[in-house]
Amino acid sequence: MSQTESWSAAATRFLNRFHARMAARSRPALGFVSQQEPRSTGSFAKGRQLCAGNLMFAGHLVEAPDAMIWDLDTPDAAWEEEIHSFRWLDDLAAAGDARARGVAQTWLWGWIARYGSGKGAGWAPELAGRRLIRSIQHALFVLRGIDSEKSGDFYRALACQTIFLSRRWQSSAPGLPRFEALTGLLYAGLSLEGMGAYVEPARRALGAECTRQVDAQGGIPTRNPEELLEVFTLLTWAQAALEEADAVPDDAHLAALGRIAPTLRALRHADGGLARFQGGGRGLDGRLDQALAASGSRRRQAEGLAMGYARLSAGRTSVIVDAAPPPGGRASADAHASTLAFELTSGRRPLVVSCGSGAVFGEDWRRAGRATPSHSTLCLDGYSSARLAPPRRVGGVERELLEDAPQNVPVEIGQASDGLRFEGGHDGYRTTHGLTHARILELTFDGRGLVGEDLLMTLTDVDKKLFDRRMDAVKLSGLPWQLRFHLHPEVDAELDMGGNAVSLALRSGEIWVFRHDPGPELTLEPSVYLEKGRLRPRAAKQIVLSGRAMEYATRIRWSLAKAQDTAIAVRDLATDEAEPTH
Repeated sequence: MSQTESWSAAATRFLNRFHARMAARSRPALGFVSQQEPRSTGSFAKGRQLCAGNLMFAGHLVEAPDAMIWDLDTPDAAWEEEIHSFRWLDDLAAAGDARARGVAQTWLWGWIARYGSGKGAGWAPELAGRRLIRSIQHALFVLRGIDSEKSGDFYRALACQTIFLSRRWQSSAPGLPRFEALTGLLYAGLSLEGMGAYVEPARRALGAECTRQVDAQGGIPTRNPEELLEVFTLLTWAQAALEEADAVPDDAHLAALGRIAPTLRALRHADGGLARFQGGGRGLDGRLDQALAASGSRRRQAEGLAMGYARLSAGRTSVIVDAAPPPGGRASADAHASTLAFELTSGRRPLVVSCGSGAVFGEDWRRAGRATPSHSTLCLDGYSSARLAPPRRVGGVERELLEDAPQNVPVEIGQASDGLRFEGGHDGYRTTHGLTHARILELTFDGRGLVGEDLLMTLTDVDKKLFDRRMDAVKLSGLPWQLRFHLHPEVDAELDMGGNAVSLALRSGEIWVFRHDPGPELTLEPSVYLEKGRLRPRAAKQIVLSGRAMEYATRIRWSLAKAQDTAIAVRDLATDEAEPTH
């Protein structure tokens, strides 16, 4: 990290603290002029766990019955950020009983007593935005049975955070953090007495941010599908709040909603979950449907890429491919080296997946989840298709941006003789090995089969010379490659046909079979499935084809197909059990 970056981060923290203290001295709001409807949904089960003292945030479980959450030692910065965001209010409100209300009131007024005067942690614009949204949405829940003195403290804290946001929202990182800050400011301006002057600036700023951050295809710079859903959700909340107050959202705000909705539809698998690429997960259950319904948009994505992802869909099967260069610059702080990786879902059962983001399990898992071997694609000679740069400070924390990433990713989507066809390539290994990776995927019209072909090839004389130097360095033994297919934890996989195929059984009763052309070695190896809300990574398996590139062109052919005796339509009503947290 450079001295300039260090100074800038320190200056940001100082200014946040200064304006938080100054805002605490401002004239408080006295009450609500309008009450926003609760739109953020929590988990009833997690709310009950919180009441029982099983506190799970950012991948850490702390068992502390009847404890004041602000008195606990924080395991790491991610835990601290999550508890200061007040997302736990959603879960406690979902539980909704007297005990949950008591816990919510204890924690909320505990925060006010400790931090409400502008001191201590949690004073970042995006965190203040999240707190305001949830405090206002769940105000009726937390204010029940509270005396006038405590109510005054509550309104005073909301006013303090509103004034802080009005002065510091510009310092939040572009993208989701800034949308959170501006939506919180808009909510407060519409809801609190004496804060109406902030509505118009927030409305205009939200429109300007939509213009800057949402591109013509409805994508955002990070290319994170789950983050796009969060941005979309905030914009629908802001739209509803403005319209309920007889105000009109900015034209750019409405236009962005119209562009994002079809993109999100294209990034949704057959089971309703989002593709898990570039640091994103499948999204909270029901969040996508709720946001799409609230937006009122029924547009579908036109043919081609959606935020750099290609979608093939037929029958009950969806295939989504990362078909663009990874994000660059500051937007790559959580980006993954997943170019040309794919995911496949059959009905409501994921089959081939990405390992996902390991951020909630610590830095080692976070770094591992970003590497190419954690995705269902080809990895050459132990290299990822994009490399991690030295750490630098981004948004107040140290992050490793991507560098030496693919620049040229040509893609073509069309029809084959019996299905849909994807063709793509990337140059992520060209500067290191002289090889270009190309991938062809064909999904049959009935969705029962996927045929794949992966190629490693030199394209120019310069590439051939670099490849020759690499071969000389390994004494002509060849450059090792692995083609990985990560499987969902609920897929039962077994080697079959004398080790020449893999049978894949889904809980729906479907059977898929993986086969490949002779040549590569086929193995079934351990893998992991990384997802939020879990205490630890889930054990899974991966199919691995491995071999060595010996010539200027290497071709690997493989297929995934439903077994012939698998029914066309499977009645799949099985329910999944949540992981216990105690």
